[in-house]
Amino acid sequence: MVCLTLSALVCGCGGRGGVTKTTNVPPATRPVALEATQEQVLERYNTLARGLQFLNATVELKPTAGSAYTGVINEYHEVKGFILASRPYNIRMIGQVPIVGTTVFDMASDGRDFEVSIPSKNQFLVGPVTFTHVSAKPIENLRPQHLVDALLWPEIRKEEITLFEEFNDESGRYYVLTVLRGGYQTEILRQIWFDRADLHLARLESFGPKGILLSDVRYENWQAPDTTAGSLNEYPRAIRIDRPHDEYRLDLGVTRVSLNEAISADHFQLQPPAGAEVVHLADSPEEKKP
Repeated sequence: MVCLTLSALVCGCGGRGGVTKTTNVPPATRPVALEATQEQVLERYNTLARGLQFLNATVELKPTAGSAYTGVINEYHEVKGFILASRPYNIRMIGQVPIVGTTVFDMASDGRDFEVSIPSKNQFLVGPVTFTHVSAKPIENLRPQHLVDALLWPEIRKEEITLFEEFNDESGRYYVLTVLRGGYQTEILRQIWFDRADLHLARLESFGPKGILLSDVRYENWQAPDTTAGSLNEYPRAIRIDRPHDEYRLDLGVTRVSLNEAISADHFQLQPPAGAEVVHLADSPEEKKP
């Protein structure tokens, strides 16, 4: 009976053919899926990572805090942002109210510690980049070091083990490089997605211990930079940073970007404004600085 039912579905009812509709897609509108080997995709990614040493960008920031899982989603007004970054871990981001130009925040990180100045609260926050305490107010979980891997792509080292696969769904076809973390137990460190339509970097997922998804970054609208001093001739103009465990998402619309023009170290130094309350953040009382 099962075989007869399947046969009837395939062949159609009442003697009609099995195909109910045929759509011919014109060659010009057919999606393209480029071919590449694991070695070629790996080299393409590392060339991209090595080619970016300095970044100077003007962006439109739109933060979103919370999620459907917590039951509350807060969308904030767009903020005009200025981002400076240099390898290996230096980053500085200033957020201002559009038109008026009032500073909302000023934050920096050198890969070891971070500083965040919040003029409206007259506070200056200082802490190690390992600080993991999650605030009850998700937007307060935004840290400058969260931007580092999203904007300055980490290179895949020769000693790191990588896996290679295809992934297809209704949105497109992709190549995925999975970078593994060794040690006592092998774990996923990073997954790097390339869109096979043009082999552009499309997505970068970073994982912590026990498979925790720390960051999910998506890249779109690759265009030529406004200025460049190196071989890198494209940069994404739309970047979405999703931090699920920090309960916030940050959409960046890149309006202007300069690549590989040297940025002096003093641009990444942030000092407390006069009269600001300096707050030292730590995961435990023993770690607090005097």
